[in-house]
Amino acid sequence: MGAQLRVYRQKIRSAQTTKKITRAMELISASRIQKAQQRVLASTPYSRAITRAVSAVATYSNVDHPLTTEREKLDTAAVVIFTSDRGLAGAFSSSILKEAESLAELLRSEGKKVVFYLVGRKAVGYFSFRRRESVQSWTGSTDQPVFETAKEIADAVVTAYNLDDEEGGVDEIHLVYNRFVSMVSQVPEVVRLLPLEIVESDLPAEPSNEVYPLYEFEPDAETVLDALLPIYVESRIFNAMLQSAAAEHAARQKAMKSASDNADNLIRDYTRLANNARQSEITQQISEIVGGADALASAK
Repeated sequence: MGAQLRVYRQKIRSAQTTKKITRAMELISASRIQKAQQRVLASTPYSRAITRAVSAVATYSNVDHPLTTEREKLDTAAVVIFTSDRGLAGAFSSSILKEAESLAELLRSEGKKVVFYLVGRKAVGYFSFRRRESVQSWTGSTDQPVFETAKEIADAVVTAYNLDDEEGGVDEIHLVYNRFVSMVSQVPEVVRLLPLEIVESDLPAEPSNEVYPLYEFEPDAETVLDALLPIYVESRIFNAMLQSAAAEHAARQKAMKSASDNADNLIRDYTRLANNARQSEITQQISEIVGGADALASAK
């Protein structure tokens, strides 16, 4: 009984230590989620304004720009995967990797070659463990994204998009990331970044007799597109990074709260078992004392 009691007490101490760690990580994520949400909200108006500007130039001009025109033959597709650098966030990274694998299977079924750009150590580790190749990877700032990293990713994918297939170029680019919906909901999102797809709303268009304005571009539409499109790509990628960071903090907070609750349950269960073991030990000791006293009394 004594050995069993020591085991239970050791498990209680282990569960209490684990609870301290998970509780601290839960509080850290709760403090960071507010700032991450504010960054997402702050970047949204700029991203929408850039989207409207690019939409206006692409719609009201007759320029066949390489970034807005879909090629006749799509042979190679690039997939940019946004995961986390750290674990202990539930199914945050695994759900994105699963979504990326589904997208890759769909693209391969269409006869396209798929190449990967990885953001986050979880994606890098996933590909390294399976000995799969990737074109380029970025790690170290998934929970607190910086614009310089978004610009590096944008430059890499746009450069690849502008290359020919013989030189290792790609014909379309997709983003796969977790979109922050609420504290309890993070949804995997797949967006085709290039060739340009602009969707302002999911609502059906209302009939209108409005006469749309005629645009004049200075110096010309092609120059305006050349200036706007890199900014548009950078803003979309940076917004995806911010969404992923907010979703990561929310997922980690939820996972750590669940871990803390499980630690409480373990502590309660092991405490009950330890009390039972202690009570059994006391009962056995009392029985031995009473038996010894009876034996001495019988001997007299």
